[in-house]
Amino acid sequence: MITSTANQKIKRIVQLNKKAGERKKEDVFVAEGLKMFLEVPEERLCEVYLSESFLPILEELGEKGKKARQKLEVCGYETVSDEVFRKISDTQAPQGILCIVRQCHYSLEEVLREKECPLLLVLENLQDPGNLGTILRAGEGAGVCGVVMSRDTADIYNPKVIRATMGSIYRMPFFYTENLEEAIIRIKEAGVTVFAAHLKGEGNYDKCDYCRPSAFLIGNEGKGLTERTADLADSYVKIPMEGKVESLNAAVAAALLVYEAARQRRERD
Repeated sequence: MITSTANQKIKRIVQLNKKAGERKKEDVFVAEGLKMFLEVPEERLCEVYLSESFLPILEELGEKGKKARQKLEVCGYETVSDEVFRKISDTQAPQGILCIVRQCHYSLEEVLREKECPLLLVLENLQDPGNLGTILRAGEGAGVCGVVMSRDTADIYNPKVIRATMGSIYRMPFFYTENLEEAIIRIKEAGVTVFAAHLKGEGNYDKCDYCRPSAFLIGNEGKGLTERTADLADSYVKIPMEGKVESLNAAVAAALLVYEAARQRRERD
């Protein structure tokens, strides 16, 4: 059992939590919590750390606890004191299980090939980790085949993003681009119609046809889409507002749009 916060393994995990550069250098990220452990593909699982009080808790979790014990027997784990676990945890109330997971990398072509009729989200300069994680989670739920992001978007492997995805990080293809304009042009050349969520939209979002290959552009939380990026869209769509509200949270707006697309596609089928 590791009982010292000065242990090199513990120092390394702390740095992986804090620094995107360290995660990139090692090509791994930290996923915390029982759900994240149970859902991680075994071929991507590198290391597992348990708090000393975690294993007894598994006995009380029924079938979920049984599955966790079976997976732990296969992959192995290292135990740390509760005090040390609090040091490596990025949450206020640690569950007692944390794993180091190998990162995934996709090309834009791989994202576009995920489905015969693609549904994409294209994000420009989103900064809030919770928003980004929620967008991945909602996107998976609505059948989105991938998320394309400008390079200045938040790090998808930030611990706060990971938690907000609730496991979607393992399954949702994504691609960071150095040149968002070029990526959007490539998406359009692949036959995908691009819609910009924009206050200047003349038509409400639920009046457009998303049964064809479609992509939604979502802008920065405070500034929205840049004019240059918005101009690349085939069409502007707006989400109508009542009261004095001018716009919605980026993740909420993205969820509304992709679920409208999902609704249309269900009805078509």
